[in-house]
Parts: sequence; structure tokens; C-alpha cells
Amino acid sequence: MSASDHHTTPNFPALYWPTSVLPGEPQYLHTVQDAWRFTLFWTIIVFELCHLVASSYALALQWRNWKVLFGVVAVYGVLAGVEALMAGSVVGLLLGAVYKAGDFRMSTWIPFIWAVTNVLVLVLSSFSMQGGI
Repeated sequence: MSASDHHTTPNFPALYWPTSVLPGEPQYLHTVQDAWRFTLFWTIIVFELCHLVASSYALALQWRNWKVLFGVVAVYGVLAGVEALMAGSVVGLLLGAVYKAGDFRMSTWIPFIWAVTNVLVLVLSSFSMQGGI
């Protein structure tokens, strides 16, 4: 009998403070679908916030041409959604497959951490470096 036979899927975001955990408080993900869904949701949230900050900075610098810049904010939002859909789906499915192969339960913090890692890779890859990534 695997760990996923008798579980309930926690509500999103289901984060708990890991240093002072009360009994029954931690919630875990047991299926590939749960891991994919949580990773996708967190990736969308983190990517949208990152792109919102970047487009707000552009808006603040070029406030005189505000009509065009509101279009830039919308384009950044759409691009963030598309990027997050692709990155969150790939990472979420890989995470779910690895945890399922080991018959482990996944903390609800893992998808959040991978979403932040995804956006850090996105930011890092936006800089031109000698040799590149």
C-alpha cells in the first residue's frame, strides 16, 4: 500500500512554518497531479510578480509616454503567464515523477521553492555573460 492510497489533497497554498510545527499541521502532496498543480500555481504567482516589478520599473522611468507603457505592462503579464505555464509544468511534472518513483510525500514548500528557483534562473539568464549559460 503506497502513501497516496489514503490521502486528501491540501488546499492551496497549504504552507506551514517549518520551525515550530504542531502535530497534524504539515500537509503533504502525494500525487503527480498535486505536485504539478502546486508548482504551476506558485510559478505563475512568482513569475507574474517578477514581471510586474520589471514593468512597473519601466513605467516609472518612462512615465511621459504612459499610454504605450500600459500596453507594455499587459504584454509582460501575458509573457509571464506563458513562461510560467511552460516552466511550471515541466518542473512540476518532473518533481511529481521523482517523488512518486521514490514513494515519498512532498512538503508543500517544495513547489514554492522550485517556483522561486525558476524565476531566479529567468533573471540570471537575462544578463549577458561571457560564455553564457
